Amino acid sequence: MIYLIRHGQTEFNREDRVQGRVDSPLTELGAEQASAMGERLRDIVREEPGDWALQTSPLGRARRTAAIIAAIAGLPEPGVDARLIEVGYGDFEGFTRAELDERWPEFAGVNGIFGRAPGGETFEALSARVGDWLAEVKGSPPARRTVAVTHAGVARTLRGLYLGLDVEAMRQMDKPQGVIFRLHDGRIERLECAPLSSVPNR
Repeated sequence: MIYLIRHGQTEFNREDRVQGRVDSPLTELGAEQASAMGERLRDIVREEPGDWALQTSPLGRARRTAAIIAAIAGLPEPGVDARLIEVGYGDFEGFTRAELDERWPEFAGVNGIFGRAPGGETFEALSARVGDWLAEVKGSPPARRTVAVTHAGVARTLRGLYLGLDVEAMRQMDKPQGVIFRLHDGRIERLECAPLSSVPNR
């Protein structure tokens, strides 16, 4: 069973900037989202005690989110797995979406630009590493529950691979912050957390 989490809101998210491998700190709201997810997982852990693992992307925004969640939910110290790192967006990184659309008009209004960025990571490379992580976790003992803290592009790809979707369907998936996706028995369930004043969907 996998509990899939996108990191909390960052400064770049708030500014609508492409992050990729460029890091950006959590905002106050981002830390609140991480706390809310930790509280939701704490309740689940109490209901389902046993073999829990917590893995995170090596980027700071994911590691901070994972650390907050671990402390609140009583989970083990997060283990870093490079396969969970965000997609490399190459030349797009650091630009706002408006700046990107102006500089590269062929991408204006295009949803799900991962795998398309000049100088960025290809979808083939992304799906290979994410698929390798997914296969490894699915091969874990049946009682193992794995919490993964990652990023928008990786989370959509992971959910898509789990459901057997094509890349265009993955690009149309939502990418919320402050919610948890539970992957189990071939199904994906969205678990809401305590409501906050504003939860952006970037």
